[in-house]
Amino acid sequence: MRNGIPNLGALQAFEATARLGSFSRAAEELSLTHSAVYRQVTGLEERLGVELLTRVRRRVAVTSAGAEYAARVRHILEQLEKDTLGVMSRSGMGRSLHVAVLPTLATTWLVPRLPDFQRQHGDVTVSLSVRTLPFQFNDHPFDAAIYHAEQIWPKTRGIKLFDEDELLPVCSTSVLAAVADPTDPMAGLTHLHMSSRPDAWRQWYSAQNKEYAPSISAGPRYELFTMILAAAKAGMGVGLVPRFLVQDELDSGGLVMPVTTGLRVRAAYFFSHPAAIEPSEALLAFEAWLKGITHAPKKERE
Repeated sequence: MRNGIPNLGALQAFEATARLGSFSRAAEELSLTHSAVYRQVTGLEERLGVELLTRVRRRVAVTSAGAEYAARVRHILEQLEKDTLGVMSRSGMGRSLHVAVLPTLATTWLVPRLPDFQRQHGDVTVSLSVRTLPFQFNDHPFDAAIYHAEQIWPKTRGIKLFDEDELLPVCSTSVLAAVADPTDPMAGLTHLHMSSRPDAWRQWYSAQNKEYAPSISAGPRYELFTMILAAAKAGMGVGLVPRFLVQDELDSGGLVMPVTTGLRVRAAYFFSHPAAIEPSEALLAFEAWLKGITHAPKKERE
């Protein structure tokens, strides 16, 4: 140690063990032996005089002090990685970006389009991490973020990518075929809910001037739209999904709308980065590319 700062290897070993819940898995991730990781973590605890992990046979659990310390160490390691990549970029070894993005938007919309950016900017590496909630850039090692909101985040600058427009009720053809009353196809259907939008179905029923029965709230809840899409395709019920995510399934007949009315929404998808930090050439290139693909005609964008 130097001036009370633990050895970097010990911090990496502890953070990986706390995150993965296993010395063996941490050893595999760090390309070390089980005993080496164990010694590093044990030595760190002895130096700090604090129990960070509890060990019961083969199981490892993080103490309250350990959980707090692990979170701080994780942040520092992520920031160190970002700073290292920044130095590499300035030395001509390539340029890199670390972007926070919503998981469903990343897998269904952004990642399939990234090869186009790579063809245009082959020296820029774009890394993605999932974030579903707003955050402060000062507390996370991200260069930018793509997120869902009603307006751009405070203290950031960037662009609106596109409006969400509306959420559509969708289900499988088998679910629709089993509807008992064709005049009221939503009656009796299991409603699939999005955890981050708990009032979406209530708002949909209100917009249709229909009663929101208590039984509607009893449906399962999912964290991601991809989960709702998968559940709907599996015949588990009807879900509310953004049109741009489900349009291909509707066009192919993989999913259908039991009714033709959707829920209009005011929110949109934005890309922004800290206003207090001068954006790099790589970041500006990525922003320009996003603007190009999202400000094209709507059908082309979808």
